[in-house]
Amino acid sequence: MCLLYKLSQKDYYGYNLMREMKVIFPEVNDSTFYAILRRLKKEGATVIYFGEESNGPKRKYYQITKEGTSILEKHICDWNKLKEITKQLGI
Repeated sequence: MCLLYKLSQKDYYGYNLMREMKVIFPEVNDSTFYAILRRLKKEGATVIYFGEESNGPKRKYYQITKEGTSILEKHICDWNKLKEITKQLGI
């Protein structure tokens, strides 16, 4: 959900997205973020395109799709329901 949310704000170069997420989730390994990005692409939630070369290999950028936006909206709805349930439980 968090990666899709970030991608709903703008397209990201994979490494930059991972760096921003590491600030929020420092205990998560880099390989885990990349595995999630690969899964999101496989599920059709994101697409990849290559940006301009920058003194090395072309940069791979991730962009959310309409399907990804729908998935994100469902996750946010589910998250809000969970927050309400925990609130009712007094947590």
